Amino acid sequence: MGTEGASVLLERAGRLTLQTGNLLNWGCLRKKCPATPSEEVRDCIQKTLTEWSSKISPDQNQETLEVLECTVAQAIEKINPEERDELKVSAKLFIVGSNSSSIRDAADLACSALGVAQLDSVIIAPRPVEDGINLSLEYLQPYWKELENLVQNKKIVAIGTSDLDKTLLEQLYLWAQVKPSSNQVNLASCCVMPPDLTAFAKECDIQLLTHNDPKVIHLLKE
Repeated sequence: MGTEGASVLLERAGRLTLQTGNLLNWGCLRKKCPATPSEEVRDCIQKTLTEWSSKISPDQNQETLEVLECTVAQAIEKINPEERDELKVSAKLFIVGSNSSSIRDAADLACSALGVAQLDSVIIAPRPVEDGINLSLEYLQPYWKELENLVQNKKIVAIGTSDLDKTLLEQLYLWAQVKPSSNQVNLASCCVMPPDLTAFAKECDIQLLTHNDPKVIHLLKE
C-alpha cells in the first residue's frame, strides 16, 4: 500500500504527531549536512514520512484516527535511566497556533518520547508578528501560565523565552510567578547583546543565550 495508503491516513487524521527520533544514529542524514535549520527540519520530516509511509499496510488504510502517530522504530531512542542524572534535557517550543494547551501536550510528548519524567529546561519561541506590530505581554501570558503549571507539577525545572527585548522581558519578569531563567537572542538580529538587555538580565539572574533559528521555519519547497 505504501505512500498511497499513508496519504489516505493523513487526510483522515485530526492531528499528526511526528517523531523523527535520533536520525543521526539512524544514519539517514549523515551523508548530507543541511545548510540551514529550516532545511534540517524539512529533511528530518521528509525522511521520517518516507520511511513511515513505506510500512503502511492495507489494513491500516481502513483506520480513522483522531491522532495519527508517525514514527520510525529504528530511530526511536529513549534516555537510559542510569544516565539521566548526567544529562540536561532541554526543549524549544515554536508557537504556531493560538491554543495554549499545546504547551502541555508538547511537554508530555517530549517526556514520553525520551522516556523521562521531567524536562530540565523549556524555552518558548513566540510566532513572528506582522511588521509594525509589537509582541505583547498579553499574548505571552496564557502560554507562560501553562509553563508555570508544568513547573509547579514538576514536569519542567526551568522555563525561558526567545527573542524578547528588554522591555517585554522585564514586563514578563514582573508579572510572572515563575520567573524566566533564560532568554535567547538571535545572532541574525544583533552582533552584540543590547546593553539594556544585558544589564537587566544580569540584575535579575537571567541567562542570555544565542541562537540562529529563523523567525519562520519553511518546511516545504515551493
